[in-house]
Amino acid sequence: MSETAATEDPPLAGAGAAPTIRRLTYGDLPAVLALERRSFPAPWSLAMFVLELSKPSGVCLAAETESGLVGYLVCSRYADIWHLMNVAVEADQRRKGLAGALIRRLLDEAGREERYTLEVRISNAGAIRMYEQLGFRAAGRRLRYYHDNNEDALIMWFGEPDG
Repeated sequence: MSETAATEDPPLAGAGAAPTIRRLTYGDLPAVLALERRSFPAPWSLAMFVLELSKPSGVCLAAETESGLVGYLVCSRYADIWHLMNVAVEADQRRKGLAGALIRRLLDEAGREERYTLEVRISNAGAIRMYEQLGFRAAGRRLRYYHDNNEDALIMWFGEPDG
């Protein structure tokens, strides 16, 4: 079920018992879908998660506590660029460093020398600040990217976007 302590991230500030970060599995999908629906106004479908989990070059991570799954991350590789596609954390676990721990694990597994990109709602100041603290930098906007309300997305990069 969980990976050994040797592969777990250190305890998170103010988080109590540290969640275990491990690879996401198909068995996690019911909990992932429930968290996805609670977290986003335009949630991914089951088929989208199955597709991402089936990609051998992707990195999909789960964060869990004794009570179950509390967060996840989905990142896909396209040519020589990683696209951080989805990160979600239970509302009562937010602002405790869990999303950052998931992203640091991704960077450790896929390589900090690699290039990563993501889109984030321009209204999500907390997430933008966290991404900046992790080393991501703003590089443009995608106009009306989010279909639920036509909000723009801020494009962010870790590493040099043009190689």
